[in-house]
Amino acid sequence: MEPPVRLASTGTIIHGVSVGEVLGVSTLAEARLIAGESGLGRIVQRLNVMEVPDILAWVKPHELLLTTGYPLRNTPQSLGRLVADLDERGLSALAIKLGRYVDELPDEMVEQADRLGFPLILLPNDVGFDDILNQVLTDILNRQAAVLARAEEAHRALVQVVLAGGGLNEVAAEVSQLLDVSVAAVDGSGRVLATAGPAEHVAVLRESISREGPPRTPASGRARSFASVPVLAGGHHHGRIVAYSPSGAIRDSDVGILERAATVAALVVTRQEAVNAVESKYRADFLRDVLTGRAGTAERVTARARAFGWDLARPVTVLVAELDPDGDERSAQDRLVACWTAAMRRHDPRGAVAGFSHEVVAVVDASIDATRIAKDAASAFADVPPATFSTGSSRPSPGAETLPEAYSQALKAARVGRQLHGPGAVAHFDQLGVYRLLSLVNDTDELHAFVRETLGPLAADADADAENADLRRTLQVLLETNLNVAETARRLHFHYNTLRYRIGKLERLLGNFTDDPHLRLNLTLALHVLRMRGI
Repeated sequence: MEPPVRLASTGTIIHGVSVGEVLGVSTLAEARLIAGESGLGRIVQRLNVMEVPDILAWVKPHELLLTTGYPLRNTPQSLGRLVADLDERGLSALAIKLGRYVDELPDEMVEQADRLGFPLILLPNDVGFDDILNQVLTDILNRQAAVLARAEEAHRALVQVVLAGGGLNEVAAEVSQLLDVSVAAVDGSGRVLATAGPAEHVAVLRESISREGPPRTPASGRARSFASVPVLAGGHHHGRIVAYSPSGAIRDSDVGILERAATVAALVVTRQEAVNAVESKYRADFLRDVLTGRAGTAERVTARARAFGWDLARPVTVLVAELDPDGDERSAQDRLVACWTAAMRRHDPRGAVAGFSHEVVAVVDASIDATRIAKDAASAFADVPPATFSTGSSRPSPGAETLPEAYSQALKAARVGRQLHGPGAVAHFDQLGVYRLLSLVNDTDELHAFVRETLGPLAADADADAENADLRRTLQVLLETNLNVAETARRLHFHYNTLRYRIGKLERLLGNFTDDPHLRLNLTLALHVLRMRGI
């Protein structure tokens, strides 16, 4: 699960000074730390005064609480529990004046403060709370102003990078220079897109990302070696900006600048996505023209393809990946294109790939195993069930001029493969057998007329006539077993005499096919055409 996004709101104190720095102001020169030395690094963002009994209901995290002990004057035993209560509420420290209402702090309270690392400060009696408040708050506000000014300067520098046409590499370089850290831009899958900083530090950063994913950012108020902030745009998580400091010097203010860098990186990402969308449209339009024979001469096709980084002058194979029915095409199509693009990048960087309305077409080197590419893409696409796709591959095409024919072959292989083997099939045009010949018949009306003339009433849809569909199944198994009655009865779980009765009924409908080999051939072809219905 992603950690919550840290938001900095205008006008809110999000930075402060440490307890140790507070003790260094002039008004506290005579103050003395009596317990909790290990907590001097706690951050003070605000101050409060405890002079009422119910103060615990009003305190806030990162406060320095000032008190004379007035609410506890009659119950000094409550001091022992007070430290735990304040620490539980996230307070930074407690500063108290002794002598007026409380003479001394119980040992239990001091021991508990040491154990929890909760600073207890003894205030001098001659210093007023208002002087402490004014001086410490002034330091906090000055620190806040300096941090905001630095963040604003960094933001202007980063925006200027984008306005000048820079990308993630330039953004990472600017952040690395601003914060003196190593930086990596990582996409949503953990792939490093850009880095900046000393090579040895970048290597450590890459290793951390690959081993554990982008490191989580620790709680605020503590320096750290790693920091990571999300890159969000349009409600989508596009990755992270990750920083590494070998000296462990990344502070909250640096994380704030990283968040500004992530915002700028989101602009870069959305800009690149817009450019990619336009380029994808041009690539798809051009490839569609090539596959339909409208792109011009082979020389012109080769030259334009080279501009896209494609090599269509070599022997190639066309692959068609078509979404299977019943899936959510709107959400699955983009994922299908992305999976095939990634698979092509791994197997054939010079191959062409583009997405159409509900399919992806790839043109790959003929020497590459098309089945491996299809399985690679299918493995990645399996992350979005229940959508599936069927893949068809063509015969090798010697050049651009024969690509339309190869595309037709691949499309038929995908659709016939789905009909024969179900969703997710991978079929090669040359492996379709008789279906390959039937698919080459362009006049589908003639094929359907042949089915009706040959099968008669058995040509009806199964939903329309269940009895005839059952008879058609009997006929199909009979022909598959070469009229072996015993084997057919076994497969269909019929009694032998029941099957003999059905054979007689079939011959009355279709003719004497048990003695006529030509009629058996026609019936076999007609059944094959029926299996290709819708292609």
